[in-house]
Amino acid sequence: MLLVLFLLVSFLSPPTFSLPLEPDSGHPFPANQTFRPGQELHNLKRVKAYLEKVNKPAVKTIQSPDGDVIDCVLAYLQPAFDHPELKGQKPLDPPERPKGLETKTTETVGESFQLWTDSGESCPEGTIPVRRTTEKDILRASSIRRFGRKPRRNVRRDSTGSGHEVSPELYGDNYPRFFTYWTTDAYQATGCYNLLCSGFVQTNNKIAIGAAISPRSSYNGRQFDIGIMVWKDPKHGHWWLEFGSGLLVGYWPAFLFSHLRSHASMLQFGGEIVNSRSSGFHTSTQMGSGHFAGEGFGKASYFRNLQSVDWDNNLLPLTNLHLLADHSTCYDVRQGRNNVWGTYFYYGGPGRNVRCP
Repeated sequence: MLLVLFLLVSFLSPPTFSLPLEPDSGHPFPANQTFRPGQELHNLKRVKAYLEKVNKPAVKTIQSPDGDVIDCVLAYLQPAFDHPELKGQKPLDPPERPKGLETKTTETVGESFQLWTDSGESCPEGTIPVRRTTEKDILRASSIRRFGRKPRRNVRRDSTGSGHEVSPELYGDNYPRFFTYWTTDAYQATGCYNLLCSGFVQTNNKIAIGAAISPRSSYNGRQFDIGIMVWKDPKHGHWWLEFGSGLLVGYWPAFLFSHLRSHASMLQFGGEIVNSRSSGFHTSTQMGSGHFAGEGFGKASYFRNLQSVDWDNNLLPLTNLHLLADHSTCYDVRQGRNNVWGTYFYYGGPGRNVRCP
């Protein structure tokens, strides 16, 4: 089982159209299909039923500048507690954080690192912020059944596979977003993005998983970075997520996993894009800033202070680091180490170019 940590800063081009959903198979109708009113009504009812299931009652609603709607949902009513093994429970108290944690910053994004908080509004204690799923979100997907899940073809079985990609249809815009994804069977039947199914338990009232990141770094301008840590609580076995300056977002319960109930066998950091090659050419979707790793600070994207947590909850420097670029003429990576940034790497690229047709 792999523990994968990806910070997505690539800009994804959303589809410009959507197709109605076939009521039985969950697949879209052909574009030239003639629809009967009864079928359309059935589709709309299925979409409405799904929205009622995934969007929990809100104590407060916040309008984000990017068009997102953030619902403040009572923590014990969040989607995680629809799971049979979590029904009737409440979020757990925070665990002990790993020992040896230090904050070494370039310019760390402060409390307001998500666009929806720019209005000054916040969710009350005892609630969690949840990005509301809309009808447009669902209609961008290929089916209701697969909404919020990665396509089955995007399966990565080892560290050299090229199938681990991000779905461009989920949000319908090009904002870089903080998202999560979990699966226990290589994306076949279990798991989902963010809080779109029962599983991940959120404990924080300041972070909306799936929301746009703000502020953002600019080419040859100010650089911002955000700390992300995922570690296994050695006492109870749950996998916890921390985002920003020591803010615990929540946890994946131990019962969700098989191999990860014990430990992770591999840790991956990096960037990813979707390359459908529908036109016969490599996609022109940028990764990171759209500039190659060799351009360095202020121009290329980076990860820094890479560490791992051992069995005794200690943060340790990485060893046996292996660099991989699936298509190095499209996107590449360069590693380094110093006393301020510890182990780090620059990465990214423009996608299609003269050396990457």
